[in-house]
Amino acid sequence: MVVSPETIARSSIRTLFLLTLLVSDVAGRRGGTSQGVTYDRRSLIINGRRELLFSGSVHYPRSTPEMWPEIIASAKHGGLNVIQTYVFWNLHEPVQGQYNFQGKYDVVRFIKLIEKKGMYATLRIGPYIEAEWNYGGFPYWLKEVQNISFRTDNPPFKYHMKRFVEKVVSLMKDEKLFASQGGPIILSQVENEYNNVAHAYKDAGLRYVRWAGNMAVELKTGVPWVMCKEKSAPGPVINACNGRNCGDTFEVPNNSTKPFLWTENWTAQYRVFGDPPSQRSAEDLAYSVARFFSKNGTLVNYYMYHGGTNFGRSGSSFAMTRYYDEAPLDEFGLHKEPKYGHLSDLHHALRLCSKALLWGVSSVQTFDIDGFEATVYENPGMKACAAFLSNSNRKIEGTVNFKGTDYYLPRRSISILPDCKTVAFNTQKVISQHNARTFHVAKETSMNNQWQMHKDHIPRFRDTRVRSRSTLELFNMTKDTSDYLWYTTSFRLEDDDLPRRHDIRPVLLVSNLGHAMHAFVNGRHAGSGHGTNIEKSFVFHQPIALGAGINHVTILCMTIGLPNSGSYLEHRIAGVHTVVIQGLNTGTLDLSQNGWGHQVGLVGEKLGIFNEKGVNNVNWTQAQNDMPITWYKRYFDAPSGNDPVALDLTSMSKGMVWINGESIGRYWVSYLNPLQKPSQSVYHVPRSLLKPKDNLMVVFEEHRGKPEGIVMMTVKRDNICTFVSELFPGQASSSLRESSKLGTVEHPEARLKCTGKKVIHSIAFASFGNPEGLCGNYSRGSCHAPQTKAVVEKACLGKKSCALSMSYEAYGADINCVGTTGTLAVHAKCALGSALQVTSAIG
Repeated sequence: MVVSPETIARSSIRTLFLLTLLVSDVAGRRGGTSQGVTYDRRSLIINGRRELLFSGSVHYPRSTPEMWPEIIASAKHGGLNVIQTYVFWNLHEPVQGQYNFQGKYDVVRFIKLIEKKGMYATLRIGPYIEAEWNYGGFPYWLKEVQNISFRTDNPPFKYHMKRFVEKVVSLMKDEKLFASQGGPIILSQVENEYNNVAHAYKDAGLRYVRWAGNMAVELKTGVPWVMCKEKSAPGPVINACNGRNCGDTFEVPNNSTKPFLWTENWTAQYRVFGDPPSQRSAEDLAYSVARFFSKNGTLVNYYMYHGGTNFGRSGSSFAMTRYYDEAPLDEFGLHKEPKYGHLSDLHHALRLCSKALLWGVSSVQTFDIDGFEATVYENPGMKACAAFLSNSNRKIEGTVNFKGTDYYLPRRSISILPDCKTVAFNTQKVISQHNARTFHVAKETSMNNQWQMHKDHIPRFRDTRVRSRSTLELFNMTKDTSDYLWYTTSFRLEDDDLPRRHDIRPVLLVSNLGHAMHAFVNGRHAGSGHGTNIEKSFVFHQPIALGAGINHVTILCMTIGLPNSGSYLEHRIAGVHTVVIQGLNTGTLDLSQNGWGHQVGLVGEKLGIFNEKGVNNVNWTQAQNDMPITWYKRYFDAPSGNDPVALDLTSMSKGMVWINGESIGRYWVSYLNPLQKPSQSVYHVPRSLLKPKDNLMVVFEEHRGKPEGIVMMTVKRDNICTFVSELFPGQASSSLRESSKLGTVEHPEARLKCTGKKVIHSIAFASFGNPEGLCGNYSRGSCHAPQTKAVVEKACLGKKSCALSMSYEAYGADINCVGTTGTLAVHAKCALGSALQVTSAIG
């Protein structure tokens, strides 16, 4: 059955009038004039030209300024032409009225680097961003504004929100960074995923959304505004989709004049402490993107393309320090293959379809098999035709006849035919190389591995200045200046109060609103407890030792980041709720109203002993293991070479690490996931933080640890692999010509390439026939061709890259061997020169 075609590139006069408002402030472009950015149902129109847009989220504070150029360059090399970033209010206005757009917070510099690479930018101003970021991007002082309610029709909130949005827009305009001024910014976003909370605010929420959209449009940036996950995006503001499969889940834009935009295609799943590993395959990602473009989409953004690191205290509640490590560029900025390469091949194939997609008329042809269909875009006047042959069925594979030719479709796959004849790409057939990440112990770990320690003060009631009858709420006390708040009280017991039997001990029971705590009784550590990201509250109960006379209970309560999502964010609470002691002869002793002293933060924090300026403000002694509430320090030389650097903190429990005064984030290796492993044990140390020699490492350990067991490592992706069948489609190697005929589409090749100045040093495995397994763990099949390794070595050794034929003849393989799949599997190792380094771990 063929569905009647619809015109998809026609705009009404009313639409053009609305869009004219968006570009009414067109400014002089650098060296010429600019038409700015408009749109119609089909696509964004940038300076009068339609384009397919492949975007990736890269957040400037989750890497370092020194990393930005290479990350942006890698994104462009991967086929992207847009970089998307949030703007982080709490970084730029940490104190009301005091702005910081310098150094690692220099968003202008970041946008200019994007422009320098010839790419576009999308600026998601928010200023509510969620993003697994502390307080969803809001500065803490905002919570203390009188009569404020976040994200609703509330005058104090709207005043401060508008003020910050205007500040950012003004900053961008002053630097001429909007496309209407000749700059790279083609889209801006106001608010974020409001549908998730709209039900809580009801009519006030609807009024707020209309106000936010109109406020943004009135700033006259000359580029469109978007609201993702907001069905009620007002006027010309585009409502966009977030999710994993927007080609199927996004209903339609809320106005027939707006294009289909996908602002967040999740490349994996963000993780919190306690989570097991989570992944999303390259094949699934490619399918989702091809599906979206087959359904009228013209912009997709990968969230994240490079996740990076939650340095310092920037992560939200329970968020791991490593962020979206499964993205095409991993935490260290290295290419994660095959995800990076497979998506690059997809972008190339879709670009070959650009004429048909942007100017053609679409039709859909269904087949007899459930889930099989062909979506065709055609413009006869341009001689442009592109087809998407889709199999959405997860269980059935099959063959369809399209325009007189049979095409095989694997399960849940899409084949892209840029000329409606030739398969240039199939989402399930991965031709790009694979790689495995390896960690190598740096010799500098053991050089002068001498640690010193300083025990922080565990306060008692008499040491505190802030006192109250009951325990005070944690957020209001710390004001986001520290993770830590001490609670302490004292009480007297008589001999008759204590249990007389040796097998009975008093029990300390604490009802805690989150997130974690350590208890001390009479100066001795009594135990620890914590909640989870899903349920922050918990109950701590632990047997304790008490004596006749005065006893002291001290609790170090803490947050692991502030909340970042949901309604009424400003009303969240944490900290100690009630405290009782059970098991006394006189019954249960309720200490909740006993009178409590409070101390914000650690003494070492206030003295700044984690940096060179403050490190000598305390006395350091020879380190001992397993000491709670203890600071450790050592000096070390930077690992040799240019590979990324990481710390293995498996020997520690929970705390934070500083390198030369810069925090690399929270660690929590003692919190095991359901697989009984730490969610994260390796932590990124950016090279830019290091000096050649005498780097200061300071570790604050809350519970117990062995600092001499901390391992410095370098990180590589030098184990590269290919796994390609002769049945895979070839790579489309050229763009559409004026005649609309597809250029050469090669037979599939197995390609290997080392990064940087490295070359292929050795071949660890090679087999043609029916090999099996994953990169680093391949095995031969029953149809192995013995000559394969020699052929591969001759073609690849000593070279930066090589291409390997996919033919039986090339390897002397038996085409009649029962079970052969015509597959080549190769595992190669890259190295500088001739010295191949030894792998110590793979992760």
